[in-house]
Amino acid sequence: MTELQMGLIGLGAAAVAGVLGYNKWQEMRQRKLAQAVLKPHHDDVLLGGRNAPPAEPSAVDVRSEPEIRIEPEAFEPERVEPMLAEPEPEPAVPETAAAEIPVAPPAFRASPEPLPVDDDIPPAAPVNALPAGEPPVELLDPRLEYVVAMDLVEAVPARQIVRSQREVLHRLGKPVHWIGYNEAAREWQRLTSDSELEIRRLRVGLQLVNRLGPLSEGDLTMFSNAMRVLADELMAVVDLPAIRVLDQAAEVDRFCAAVDLEIGLNLISRGIPFPGTKIRALAEAAGMVLGIDGLFTRYDDDGRALFSLQNYENTQFTADAIRTLTTHGLTFLLDVPRVENGERVFVQMTDLARRFGEALQGALVDDNRQPLNDAQLDHIRREFIGKPQATMAAFGVPAGSPRARRLFS
Repeated sequence: MTELQMGLIGLGAAAVAGVLGYNKWQEMRQRKLAQAVLKPHHDDVLLGGRNAPPAEPSAVDVRSEPEIRIEPEAFEPERVEPMLAEPEPEPAVPETAAAEIPVAPPAFRASPEPLPVDDDIPPAAPVNALPAGEPPVELLDPRLEYVVAMDLVEAVPARQIVRSQREVLHRLGKPVHWIGYNEAAREWQRLTSDSELEIRRLRVGLQLVNRLGPLSEGDLTMFSNAMRVLADELMAVVDLPAIRVLDQAAEVDRFCAAVDLEIGLNLISRGIPFPGTKIRALAEAAGMVLGIDGLFTRYDDDGRALFSLQNYENTQFTADAIRTLTTHGLTFLLDVPRVENGERVFVQMTDLARRFGEALQGALVDDNRQPLNDAQLDHIRREFIGKPQATMAAFGVPAGSPRARRLFS
């Protein structure tokens, strides 16, 4: 080994020793500085303040834990600091002595006192609680509608929901019913396109049958696809029931065909035409209202149609045309599945048709223009109104009910 190599090795060893020595010196210097900064310069109030006796010098520094000092004459609660050491058991106090020692009032309450409760105010439901159950059959009937259920993570305004797939759903041949749960009122409600009600539980029903016939496969596919798209938009959990929808629609359609009857009583002139002004006067006196459909209609107290009056001829009644109109006949109509208590309503319609006949000098006839007597009218009431409505009741869709009015629309 050359002298140059030996010199370089010596210089390297000296440099390493210098760095280690410098680091050791810096460590000692920082330790002294930290001790000087952290050394207390005043008495701790919690440990007794200036009245505390000076600590006894000891050869070994003993760690002192915080202690609770209680002045016996003050009985004021002191702040309690956490103790790391196990507390010593307190000496037992005789019962007589304990009774004589006054108890200091607590410095704080562990929990606030309960507020007074008003028994008249019902308890509020949890904000995030979802109600149990499904909409009543008056709003949606799984036998008559294909019902899709959606549960939303966040509440969404009803108008946004209803308008979302409007263009697609308007191409369907069957009505679509929107039902949402009102969490404030705790009830299911029918939704409209202008409703601001925020919804988290949604039910959408595609009607299986109406007077145009049963649901088609194309409409079912279009509706199902629209519901999946809607669920994605709303970030909702969707449930499309796996049922034989088209078979169910065909069964309901057969039921409808058996009871879908409309009873007509014709009042025909005996030669002199009926003047429109007199027809209008008689109809309005009987509580009938002329509608935009060209019919005079009589309604019940709830605004539901009972029966109607139309022109026997092709010309419809209008407010302007009826002033100069004349006709050779009138027809009283009763829609059997859409009217509650059909037999009673038929009797009312028959009595009104007879009064019209007396005032207009007309004859009450059937569709074959044959006169109708009381026996024939009674047969119509029993066979073509009473029995079909009894069949509807047995099927679970009473005549005139909300379900019947949806189904026969």
